[in-house]
Amino acid sequence: MWKVKMFFCIIYLTVLQKVAECALTKEQIRNMSPSTRPACQPGAETSAQQVDTTQRLSDLRSHFQSNGINGYIIPSVDAHQSEYVSEYDKRRQFISGFSGSQAIAVVLEDKAALWTDGRYFLQAEEELDCNWILMKGRSGTETVPSITEWVIAELEGQNGVLGAYPFLIGSDDWIKKDKELVENNMKLARVEEDLIDKIWTTGRPVQPNTDIHGMKLSFTGKSWIDKLTDIKEEMKEKNVDALVVTSLDEVAWLSNCRASDVPYNPVFMSYAIVNRKADTIRLYIREKNAKLLKSRDPKMSTDDLFDHLNIGRDGNCTSRKDGNKICFEVFDYNDILDGVRELNSTVNKIWISYGCSYAIYGLINKDKIYQANTPIALMKSVKNPVEQMGLKKSHIRDAVALITFMAKLEKQVQEGEFWTEMSAASDLERHRRKQDLNRGLSFETISSSGYHGAVIHYAPSNKTDKQITTSEMYLLDSGGQYLDGTTDVTRTFHFGSPTDYEKECYTLALKGHIALTQFVFTTGLKGRELDALARQPLWKFGLQYLHGTGHGIGSYLNVHEGPGRISIYAGESPTDAALQENMFFSVEPGYYEDGKFGVRHENIAQIVKAETKYHFKDIEFLTFNTVTMVPYEPHLIDYSLLTKDQVEWLNSYHKKVQSTIGPLIKNDPLASKWLSSRTGFVDMVSNGIHLTASTVLITVMASFLHIYL
Repeated sequence: MWKVKMFFCIIYLTVLQKVAECALTKEQIRNMSPSTRPACQPGAETSAQQVDTTQRLSDLRSHFQSNGINGYIIPSVDAHQSEYVSEYDKRRQFISGFSGSQAIAVVLEDKAALWTDGRYFLQAEEELDCNWILMKGRSGTETVPSITEWVIAELEGQNGVLGAYPFLIGSDDWIKKDKELVENNMKLARVEEDLIDKIWTTGRPVQPNTDIHGMKLSFTGKSWIDKLTDIKEEMKEKNVDALVVTSLDEVAWLSNCRASDVPYNPVFMSYAIVNRKADTIRLYIREKNAKLLKSRDPKMSTDDLFDHLNIGRDGNCTSRKDGNKICFEVFDYNDILDGVRELNSTVNKIWISYGCSYAIYGLINKDKIYQANTPIALMKSVKNPVEQMGLKKSHIRDAVALITFMAKLEKQVQEGEFWTEMSAASDLERHRRKQDLNRGLSFETISSSGYHGAVIHYAPSNKTDKQITTSEMYLLDSGGQYLDGTTDVTRTFHFGSPTDYEKECYTLALKGHIALTQFVFTTGLKGRELDALARQPLWKFGLQYLHGTGHGIGSYLNVHEGPGRISIYAGESPTDAALQENMFFSVEPGYYEDGKFGVRHENIAQIVKAETKYHFKDIEFLTFNTVTMVPYEPHLIDYSLLTKDQVEWLNSYHKKVQSTIGPLIKNDPLASKWLSSRTGFVDMVSNGIHLTASTVLITVMASFLHIYL
């Protein structure tokens, strides 16, 4: 396996060398302008999705002089460095008009620029008005300056000051940016009140503040008291006195509580502090007194919140029901800074994550900081037996919803009924909400027809809604939240006759999807060391996709979960964790043809021990076990491109899908027919290098007859 690691190390170093060779000069950076964007060319039609940001930028810049700054950073995140944020916290979207989940905007006195990743290049081009430089770079073909490189070039000779609100910048990122600026006679300066908050005064959504409910042990598999015991053991091993928990999903996991403060993510605005030295644990939430007394949700909770946290109705530990168990002290959300200051004066070592905001980091003496992934991050990602079973069961129910919906959609589209991206997304949500334990969606449905499929994280709106027809590809990426698990699945369809090229692209992405799913690897590898396996079939044909191949997933928590990830774009980082048994990851290679179509195959898979013939020096080998139960599209597969082994995997997977989902939809003839038409056995006859399909049509026809006779 060392050869595999060496291979990817060489690739990584080669990429770094090429980037260095292509680095832009300061003059080239200063010459960057919105006028080079296709949407800003003379005579270009203005997109209906654009927001005029001229006045907003003027309002923001009016605060520069009084704050002693020459520019301002506006990240996508909230005070907890969340990927997905509440409507109230969408500051970067407000100032730029760009609605994607990941981007950073920087506004100078005379220029504005936005950085995003490959998932959003097309979307950003459509949504940004011509006040904005769009910083996008495709690996190996072009490069773009980093934020600090751009600021240094633009403010050269001015002793420039870049302002930022310290709650919205992670400590690690703050320190790195400030170091680079200081080396060029500039600096990153704290702005004590966020400038977007000052100018976004009308039409702003209210701050999130939903009810909080404890989770039943039958869903979590472990009490918060037992989790706390495990965390303290990790803290003891690291000789750490206290742990400050700033990530929303980590607080939710630790406390076994859920809410709805962030759309699609069942979390709540909160912090937690575990003080091993004082043997206390604190929770910081909004309107604590009112929330503690809210009646329980009977489907989710066994106890009201105050009993769940073993605290008195008055929020006092002395009046708790069980005096023999530890009490989860509850404080007001805004008291967190005082809590951290108190820690700093009373303990010797404080554990914080790399994503901890600079506002909190800056309150702790440097010699007292222990910075690493929190113990919660890894514990949360390795699912316990109850969580494992819940994820599997939720994916089965989710498959029932998706299959019954798709059977209906395909039939009606082929019969000429009018369906659009939005109506399809809405109807699919209704199917999901009918399922037991469903609590809504896990993210905004990516329902994309034709050329919209090439916009990797496209979401339909009234301005963009497009008809679904028999003449174009249809990409559907969707998921649900269930009390026992979170789902995320992508399938690509064509309700008519796909072109040979569309079938080729579909099949090449499928080959990579299968290759990674079948891969056997040793413990200790990180996701970036596996990513290329999924890309290899596309690379052989000169094709590529500009996003990662896999992400972790929560258990009735965030649909994107760290600390592990499968991405060739993820460089060496202390936050990245090795893949471990009982983590659950997406496997989702794709291909996107700008202006034409998109293809993506996404399953959720559990990392399990691999069954191997030999056991060399007791080294443990791992592989993926798919829990998603939705078939692929046979008429989009070019079987001549598949190996015998890949066809056998497809047959085995489809057999499992049929045996698992078939009995659950037996009373729905349309859904049963749809499923059977995609899970029939494919008999491949070897003919030299090529393989040919022989019996799939017979199998499908037999399935139809079985249903209707």
